[in-house]
Amino acid sequence: MSPTALSAIIAELESTYDPAWAEPWDAVGLVCGDPAQPVRKILFAVDPVAGVAEEAVAWGADLIVTHHPLFLRGTTTVAADTAKGALIHRLIKHDIALHTAHTNADVADPGVSDALARAVGLTGALRPLRPSSDDPARGLGRVGELAAPTSLGEFAAQAARGLPRTAWGLRVAGDPSRPVRTVAVSGGAGDSLLGTAAAAGVDVFLTADLRHHPAGEFMETGAFAGGPALIDAAHWATEWPWLPQAAEILTSRLAAKGINVETRVSETVTDAWTTTAQCEE
Repeated sequence: MSPTALSAIIAELESTYDPAWAEPWDAVGLVCGDPAQPVRKILFAVDPVAGVAEEAVAWGADLIVTHHPLFLRGTTTVAADTAKGALIHRLIKHDIALHTAHTNADVADPGVSDALARAVGLTGALRPLRPSSDDPARGLGRVGELAAPTSLGEFAAQAARGLPRTAWGLRVAGDPSRPVRTVAVSGGAGDSLLGTAAAAGVDVFLTADLRHHPAGEFMETGAFAGGPALIDAAHWATEWPWLPQAAEILTSRLAAKGINVETRVSETVTDAWTTTAQCEE
């Protein structure tokens, strides 16, 4: 396999996940790496953390593509006695580049929520929950339908089987026997889309990082207005399905140009929560 310059790989990634689509507060693009360096192996991961770096080193990766940024806020140091500085030193020492596609991948078509929708069993056409103003095919979240109606409890079990396993699994708000057919999903933190999901007329909204007060008020209001049930999954789990999708898109588009690379989806679970405990009776 002949190597290809990192710059050519980044160009293909950015044609798929345009940095211009990212939110103004976001930090996407190339974090470290020489654009002229050769790339043969690309590792896809949700988080740029030490465990992922070690996996990349062990596999001999030349590039890591992550969903979450390493430096979302400003920094004044990459000293090796800090966690993020040590990571940067580790990557540079082994000639491993790091590239981030975050909110620009969230709104892409297909993007993070398309992969999540398929993982939990939505079939047929998908539409954005909150379309982008410049292109209604792109946007945050996705809305679609199950192949056949089911109950909230059965759908939650199906979703749990379709997502990578995490310590806390799924939390469900609503009557488990409630009929479910139309579903909205959003990868990552979905608090900001609660009202949009209610207005969309869906039966259930599956997302991550739902907080007590917004979720509680949402369910109380929905009890009067027939609003959707809620399913709260681990943030990492809702975004992990994007990794194989992104890897497949990149390899196929590069192959169409005569460029061959080897890709791998990280096996490192980077969800912050490692176990749960229940209060005894």
